[in-house]
Amino acid sequence: MNIIKGIFVILLHLVLGNLLSSLIGGFVPGSVLGMILMFGSLMTGLVKEDSVRDVATFLTDNMALFFIPALIGILDMWGLIKVHFWGWLILLTLTAVIVMAVSGWTKQLTDKIWRKK
Repeated sequence: MNIIKGIFVILLHLVLGNLLSSLIGGFVPGSVLGMILMFGSLMTGLVKEDSVRDVATFLTDNMALFFIPALIGILDMWGLIKVHFWGWLILLTLTAVIVMAVSGWTKQLTDKIWRKK
């Protein structure tokens, strides 16, 4: 039963994120807003960590499967990508570094917040 509840909670946040995205004109993807809502729900205690742990662990353990459609899209657009290969490589490297830095800073900030409680 805990797995069904966890799936429901995660999908509910995804749906709410998609609704919020459509209300603001799609400026931010619904999946990103759903993750932000889920983070907020976990931080405020609206959602208990134990209720989504099993499903979240399963999804993150099998995350490679979620990249298959993106890989197919890259292969489909390879003719366009190879023309500007070095530009794409530099852009992807910079983006990865920025994401890692922001993730690290976010983790440090949440650790400071949790230590104060």
